[in-house]
Amino acid sequence: MKQEFIKGVDISILDEVEKFGGEFFVDNQKKDLFKILKSKGINTIRLRLWVNPFDSQGNPYLGGTNDLKTTVRLARRAKAEGMRFMLNLHYSDFWTDPKKQQKPKEWEDLSGMALVNEVYNYTKGILQVFKRESLVPEYIQIGNEITNGMLWPDGQTPKFLFEEKEFEVWEEKERNTAYDRLADLLKAGVLAVRENYTTDEMKIILHLDFGGANKLYRIWFDEISKRGVDFDIIGLSYYPYWHGSLEDLKFNLKDIGDRFEKDLLIVETAYAFTDEAPQGEDSIFNKELSDIAGYPPTIKGQQTFLIDLLNLVKELHADAYKGLGIVYWEPAWLPVKQTSWASVEGMKYGNDLGNIGNHWANQGLFDFEGNALESLDIFKSF
Repeated sequence: MKQEFIKGVDISILDEVEKFGGEFFVDNQKKDLFKILKSKGINTIRLRLWVNPFDSQGNPYLGGTNDLKTTVRLARRAKAEGMRFMLNLHYSDFWTDPKKQQKPKEWEDLSGMALVNEVYNYTKGILQVFKRESLVPEYIQIGNEITNGMLWPDGQTPKFLFEEKEFEVWEEKERNTAYDRLADLLKAGVLAVRENYTTDEMKIILHLDFGGANKLYRIWFDEISKRGVDFDIIGLSYYPYWHGSLEDLKFNLKDIGDRFEKDLLIVETAYAFTDEAPQGEDSIFNKELSDIAGYPPTIKGQQTFLIDLLNLVKELHADAYKGLGIVYWEPAWLPVKQTSWASVEGMKYGNDLGNIGNHWANQGLFDFEGNALESLDIFKSF
């Protein structure tokens, strides 16, 4: 697989946005989102996959309700435009991140080798579906933001305390056993890939958050590497208002590239074009976060951040590794009515309660009405 610089977007929410009336425009003309993205230089589409994102009554958890059928539909549209496809396996029925890594409902009673075998069989089965549909992903994530492990409690590891930039202190035996269990789960997913695809055909990503936390990446990947987990790419989330400065990120990328001799990819990033929220909606982003990040919450500020980040990653190049690119997270999450990051039942499943709605729209690369922002043009220059 020829490696080109990745200029990617995660648009997993798209099916839901379009279902409830979201439309996209460039130069005042309505167009298909994939065609707009392709014309702006985007070459890779990242899509999350949840196992069964529905409640006991069959109602969707929302947030894109990214089940297999939805992901296949979106992948087909990406491939039709000649884009590469990055599959993000959460191994859960809904959102996973350092705060939550719920087992799928149907896996709740599985543990030990039964859970390891399920990870293998599930991963293998998913890849068989994509192969049958001629939609084989070029990149695959075994887990999403697995900083504190996955498939809790079985694959849970010491928690990284972000304010202290330290891990929780566990007894050495307990800590080692936790990483052993996580490694077994990761190896099961990796085996399902490697049995059928070479590293040139499909590259495996392991993904943590807090891209500026060097201690996190050194310790976590030390533990995983010494247990022989096979992978190709270190994936990082980097949001400049949460995850340290660009200098922190640069130091971390260079250090872990040298240390682990793996290619590096920012698989999630974003920045706001305004600190205003759509009418009737909440927002994750606010003026305080823009002060932390050091970029104004304007289209120009968003552009400048993207240029700085793209330049930083593209300049990473050594004999043992290179910076592969970036993926912008949910740039097309328009604030259309009836969309939400979660239904009430979805929140309960993840034990993550909050207000219903779109809290991300002001970090998109489209305005609230679906018009492409000038920020999107930045990708054509890289």
